This record gives sequence, structure tokens and C-alpha cells, in this order.
Amino acid sequence: MRSALYAGNSTIVVEDRPAVPPAAGEVQIDVAYTGICGTDLHILHGAMDHRVQIPQTIGHEMSGRIAALGPGVDGFAVGTPVTVMPLRWCGSCPACLAGHRHICHRLDFVGIDSTGSMQQQWTVPADLVVPLPEDLPLRHAALVEPTAVAVHDVRRADLHRGDQALVIGGGPVGVLIAQVARAAGAEAVVLEPDPHRRAVAERIGIRALDPSAGDLAAEVAAWTAGAGPAVAFEVSGSAAGLTTAVDLLATRGRLVVVGIHNQPRELDVFRFFWRELSMVGARVYERADYESAIDLLTDGTIAAEALITHVEPLADAAAAFAALGGGGAVMKVLIDCQEATP
Repeated sequence: MRSALYAGNSTIVVEDRPAVPPAAGEVQIDVAYTGICGTDLHILHGAMDHRVQIPQTIGHEMSGRIAALGPGVDGFAVGTPVTVMPLRWCGSCPACLAGHRHICHRLDFVGIDSTGSMQQQWTVPADLVVPLPEDLPLRHAALVEPTAVAVHDVRRADLHRGDQALVIGGGPVGVLIAQVARAAGAEAVVLEPDPHRRAVAERIGIRALDPSAGDLAAEVAAWTAGAGPAVAFEVSGSAAGLTTAVDLLATRGRLVVVGIHNQPRELDVFRFFWRELSMVGARVYERADYESAIDLLTDGTIAAEALITHVEPLADAAAAFAALGGGGAVMKVLIDCQEATP
């Protein structure tokens, strides 16, 4: 069985490793596709070496079919299309006891803190497995996890029908947030400096602005009749993105921090006071977000195919990472874990 591993020192290697048969309570999956995301790039660049057990198979955005069931597993059948919600919580920490298990104090994010899906066969606890409709292509189903992120972000925003939402950062998650917000009845505009990503957003009907071109404040003011957007999603992970969000938000606007900020940032707290702004964090997702994401992908609300720009075989996993990290005409990169023709 082939597996792509992060080997440290910004290196991805592909090795033959024995498949792990499912033990009691586990399911073995023939992985069809695994997506690469910004977190995986952070791993490649060494930013998460304190969490990853090097060398380790990584990856957590996936789709596939059940290959085998361990003893005691009911409710699944071999051949069923599935994805995995890659969160394992302890059930006993203060967050879990308060009902917030997805942000458990001892959370195991599978694919980061433990073995992930970038392999031909993946064995996981059965309670992480989420069935998929047969009519959802597995290629599109690899986007369930990032779509669930977007669903959770929009839910945290307390977005209302008719709201105007500014999405700062037009990568895959930003464009997914804009689509989910639109499905909720809001009007979303994406800020993104990269012309290819702006073009992808525009092709699926999302207005996209270049934050470095023209008078951004005036353009947003014209869009919102001078009020500012009710919600701003900061997806870029940049200090400039936070500043832009705070400067442009409407009175009593809501800032949703989606991007990962690995260092402290300065914020204009006076602006928060003066306009009675609110700020919330949005991290990962809950089971209901996963189920909503599957529905949105299945009914075509999410333009999955428009986001997929590269599909590489598992043997070329390192090239897939290079394609995403190199920028240019790229959005979502998938790895074909069965090495079939895309």
C-alpha cells in the first residue's frame, strides 16, 4: 500500500507501507481522493512539527469507499461511499462537558495529530465515518471537510438573510464561505489580490475585488450604501486582513476570525468601542456542519468542480504540494489515492 508521508525538512515522500486491518470498532477505507489545504502546507513548512509524529502520513480532506469492517461495527456496508470527520475528543475536559466537543482541550485532529488519509487504505474509528450519497462524485466529496469549515464559519457569524458579508481572502475556504453565505440569503463580496482566484470566484457568480486596486473603502461604501458590511470573514490570516475588516465593518458589525494567526496582532480597539463591533473565532466544525456540507455539495449549491484545479496521483504527492505552494493558477489540489486517471 502506498502512503505519502511528511518526513520533516519540507519533504514529502511516498513509501510502500503495510495496510492496517480494522480492529474492533474500526473501519478500513479505500481512499479515493485527499485534498491538500493550507494546514497541510503549514505542516510541510515545519510549523506544526510539535504536533506531527515525523515521519507521518498526513491529510484530512478525503473521500472513499468502505473496504472492510472491524468486529462490532454495525450500520455500514463494504462499498459504501464515505468521508471522515477527523476530530477525536476526550469527552471529559471543560469544553467537552460544556457541549463544545469539536474544540476539546485535548483534541486529536486526525491527519495532523495522528495518521491521516494520504494513503491508499486508511483505518479509522467507525464513529468518525460519515456516509455519503451515491450520487455525490467522490472527487467532489473530497471537499466536504473544507465546506463544513465554511458552514461552521457562517453559522458562527449569525448571518441573516439580506446581510452583506465581506470575505477577506479568496482561496478555497474564502470562496466556499461566500457560496455558503449566498445560500443563506446574504450578499457576499470577496477581497483577493490574486487574479486567478478572483476569476474563479467571478465564474461562479461571486463578486471579487482586488484590495490593492482603486479606493477600496469607497467601493465598499458604494456597495453597502455607506453602512459597511454587517459581517466580515477574515480568512487571509494576515494583519492587513484584520485591519481591513475592522475599518470597513458596519456599526454593530461582526468580525469572524477564520484564518490562522500564529502570532499576536494589533487591533483598533477604539473602533470596536466606537461602533460596538463584535469578534468571534470560528474553528473546525460540528457533525451538523458536516451533514449540511454534504447536502450543499450534493445539490450543486457548492460549485465543487470550479474549485478543483489540479488532481495528481499519489506517487506525485510532492508535486501536488509544490503546485499548491507555488501559487499561480491554483485553487484546490486533490491527490488521487488510487492512482486512477482523474
